[in-house]
Amino acid sequence: MYHQKRYYRKELFMTEGLLIIEGPISSNSLLEFAFHEDLTSFRPSVQQHKALIEIAELPEGRIIIARENNTIIGYVTFLYPDPLERWSDGQIEQLIELGAIEVISKYRGCGVGKNLLTLSMMDDAIEDYIIITTEYYWHWDLKGSGLNVWEYRKMMEKMMNAGGLQWYATDDPEICSHPANCLMARIGNRVEQTTIEKFDHLRFANRFLY
Repeated sequence: MYHQKRYYRKELFMTEGLLIIEGPISSNSLLEFAFHEDLTSFRPSVQQHKALIEIAELPEGRIIIARENNTIIGYVTFLYPDPLERWSDGQIEQLIELGAIEVISKYRGCGVGKNLLTLSMMDDAIEDYIIITTEYYWHWDLKGSGLNVWEYRKMMEKMMNAGGLQWYATDDPEICSHPANCLMARIGNRVEQTTIEKFDHLRFANRFLY
């Protein structure tokens, strides 16, 4: 179930200059752009740049970027869940994961993350999907932001809400390992009830083990 990747673009006029929000971006375009050295929340920037290129090559993979001139300063990724994660167990073709979102510290608090998400949701094709994201506090820049874990959680929830994602309960052990971790999701308005029920089964998989 792969939809054509329709390209969208918007301009943000910041005090620091013009930012371009655009995507989905092809792997070739990602190769041409520089990748900001401060994009290190998940892995070193060189490795993260390579990971985005690989995701963009996947049939379902979507990369939305924010760039200053030809330098990527933020991004959001969409792809099928990792095969080793619970969320792939149901083999739900209509379930896509927002795998990562990151913006360099210079532009945090300026609405770049919200704009990445709102542009990501402009394509009508998303109404055919359940989009999930798993938020873990150990990926958050608590030191750089000056926020405590609950303030950061509130900020993340507000940003995800801009993309239509809402909090969902789950018994997933990794999420339940800390109360600040959470599952958020957006269920498209054309997703069938049987698919939603499969998602609910995944959310509470431990309930069905006994």
